[in-house]
Amino acid sequence: MDSIDADLAAQIRAAIIQGEFVEGERLSEAKLCDVYGVSRTPVRMALRLLEREGVIRKGDGRGYMVHSPTVTDILQAVQVRGHLESLAARLMAMSPGRHNRLPDLAAAIDEIERLIGLGVMDDATLRLLQQQNANFHGTILDACGNDFVGFTCNQISHLPMLEVGSMVFDRQVLSTPEGVERSLFRLRFGNAQHKVIYEAIQKGDAVRAEGVMREHSNTMVEYIEVFEKRNEALTLSDLISYSGIDLAQVNSGAELSG
Repeated sequence: MDSIDADLAAQIRAAIIQGEFVEGERLSEAKLCDVYGVSRTPVRMALRLLEREGVIRKGDGRGYMVHSPTVTDILQAVQVRGHLESLAARLMAMSPGRHNRLPDLAAAIDEIERLIGLGVMDDATLRLLQQQNANFHGTILDACGNDFVGFTCNQISHLPMLEVGSMVFDRQVLSTPEGVERSLFRLRFGNAQHKVIYEAIQKGDAVRAEGVMREHSNTMVEYIEVFEKRNEALTLSDLISYSGIDLAQVNSGAELSG
């Protein structure tokens, strides 16, 4: 698929997730051409990709209908990703070549530690934290020796909070000094888990690497569940992850994860 088709699919996907197209709405190729200023060919290619992702589905007649993922879908997908990442940690710990990638893991851990030490949670710092968290998790997926683990993770990475190494932020919490300190504490805890995972992989302790990674990944589910209790009207826009998205474009999210 050409980059223009993938970019268009990303735009339509974001519009669906943020509620600009409602559940069950029929997507008109002509309307999408007008809205995004493109011809029918990239629109058709983008719609085929979104159908494979499950974001839209074929209608009774011609065309597609919006099939927006639900909060339950996100919860279930996060659990799947957690199992995949824990499997990847186990496999990397068992790999004879794991030592070649340990410096990458160590560099990500050290940089996260440095950023936490700054004691700030501004947009620039959050972007850097996201990048290093993605480096840590992505390295384990790349180095696990099973390409299907990373491939499967990529199939659900389009969903909110599902990109590898995703970190999500509650802007309301980050608006107060107490909230910033609480979020920094959670980051310290998450990076402490990174260190344990690193040491387990280094020593070839596959069972410990898998177990701690599963616990680490499950914090995402726990945060969603806590946030869900706080707001019964939780929507997908509340769960949009900060992953290469300008924070000003994000309505709200869970606190911190990764």
